[in-house]
Amino acid sequence: MAREENGDRRDGERPRELSAGAAALAARCEPRVNELARRMAGDVFEQVRGYAELPADVKDVEIAATARHGMRLFLRRGSARPRPDALEHFQERAAQRAEEGMPLHLLLRTYTLGTKELFRALRETAGPGEQDALAELAEALFTAADRVVGAVTESYLDEQAALAAERHEQRRSLARALLDGRPVTGGPVPGGPALVLCLRFGDSAVTCGGSGSAVGVRRLVRRVQTALDRVFGMDVPALLDAGGGLAVVPGAVEPPTRMVELVREATGHEVRLAAARAAGTGDIPRAARLAGEVVRVAAACGRAPGLHRLDDVLLEYHLSRPSEGSDRIAALLDPLAGRPELVETLRTHLEERQDRRATARRLSLHPNSVDHRLARVQELTGVSLADPRDTALVLAALLLRETETETEADAGVTG
Repeated sequence: MAREENGDRRDGERPRELSAGAAALAARCEPRVNELARRMAGDVFEQVRGYAELPADVKDVEIAATARHGMRLFLRRGSARPRPDALEHFQERAAQRAEEGMPLHLLLRTYTLGTKELFRALRETAGPGEQDALAELAEALFTAADRVVGAVTESYLDEQAALAAERHEQRRSLARALLDGRPVTGGPVPGGPALVLCLRFGDSAVTCGGSGSAVGVRRLVRRVQTALDRVFGMDVPALLDAGGGLAVVPGAVEPPTRMVELVREATGHEVRLAAARAAGTGDIPRAARLAGEVVRVAAACGRAPGLHRLDDVLLEYHLSRPSEGSDRIAALLDPLAGRPELVETLRTHLEERQDRRATARRLSLHPNSVDHRLARVQELTGVSLADPRDTALVLAALLLRETETETEADAGVTG
């Protein structure tokens, strides 16, 4: 019973109404509501950083009206626990402020300062012998303010999340239309040249958020998108997922040297990027295909992660193009099926320009072990790595087999 008398009730129970003395004090303060709202909107809130830059109609009309509504709601009902429908006005205003871009800290400070000013007005209104009534109102006021601030914060963050999701989907839709070569509707259409990027993240990149969980993938994509926006100084349309993706950067821009570093920091792992130029909007799908091929070829021929351009893998790109003889060239390495260590040694040896010691260092082998493996490759395939023609054929076979595998893997993921 003592808990009920003190108004100390659990959530979900009916709140205790104010005593007659406290209600009378609140009623005497109500005529000051208009004056207090004008002072809050004009002078009190000016101490909040960024408030002065708000439009006059927001400060003098909307914020002042919200302050009047909140004070009258409390002074007339005198309840420490506003009804859910009483919070709707504050929630609607919070969503509106989020849509307008008002910072959350500024919005919340207007509520906390408004609470402080209302208590000051109650204290000034209180007469001798009303200390208990003032204390009761103070407890009710701060309890009500806590609930209002909680509702405002939740509504603001919900609206902010919805707006972010909408912008994200709009950006993805724009990127999808550009990459598919479809007409773009519902927004500005990038014109003129563009830079198309293909990105591939390390296989373990998605584990940063929890073993490839949906939350981890969203965090990864968000960080990479932020890195791209930062490095190019614009909202970059992109289609990204756990393994990488494509991005379109409007304008005749050069890939910044820090791009690879920023994306690597965003993923926490090594990344591969390829850049291809598009002459115009209609050329973007071709540039996207080229960038994807350059990444695949660079990976297949053992290039280190980083930024790849067509000129970096020009010969390998040419050798990896399918033709009527592609199947027969790729079949040269069929005898190495089931021997991945021989294939890896062969690939590394060619990437290291047939330097056996450099190959041994990369594979952590003794040079003699490299010699033995290469001899076995030549024995099984019938090619001679001392013959320039055979070496070119082997390189083409490696690229054709591995780019085909990459293409099949990509088709399986996107399918």
